[in-house]
Order: sequence, then structure tokens, then C-alpha cells
Amino acid sequence: MDFPTIQTNFWDAVLAVPIVLVVTQLLKVFLKIKKPYVPILALVLGFCFSIFISHRQHLFSGIFMGWFYGYAAIGSYASLKTTILSFRKENNSE
Repeated sequence: MDFPTIQTNFWDAVLAVPIVLVVTQLLKVFLKIKKPYVPILALVLGFCFSIFISHRQHLFSGIFMGWFYGYAAIGSYASLKTTILSFRKENNSE
């Protein structure tokens, strides 16, 4: 099996993950998606963006990078939420 060359470009680094993150949060708010399903939604959106937009020339590349788009969005959201909650807790205790 020949593995494709997967290159990270501008789309991957700057646009894909924030778009997946924002679209996931918008769908969560407007469609009233329950919290346990939000990470699955982010992963599906990551796959869709990667397979149909950024890596449409090769399915394996699309699946591989889509996994990273989805999980990077999940991790970014979790990190941001933890930071905000920690900051609020620290400022309220003083």
C-alpha cells in the first residue's frame, strides 16, 4: 500500500480547526444538541471539511487529517473553557 504525502498548508493550520470549532458551537446553540454529542459532531465536521474541501484528491488523507481537525477543535475548546473557568475562579476568590 502506498501512503500519500500529507502536507499541512495554510488551510490546515489557520482555517480548518477554527471553522470546525465555530460551526460546532453554532450548531450546538441553534440545534440544541446535547453535550455528550458535541465532540462527535466536531469529529464529523472535521472529516467533512477534510474529505470534501482540503483533501478531496485522496480519501485516506482526508480521513487522516479530518481526525486531526475534529480532535484539535475539541481540544482547543476544552483548553479554552478550562482556562476561562480557572481565571474566573481565581478572580472571584480575591
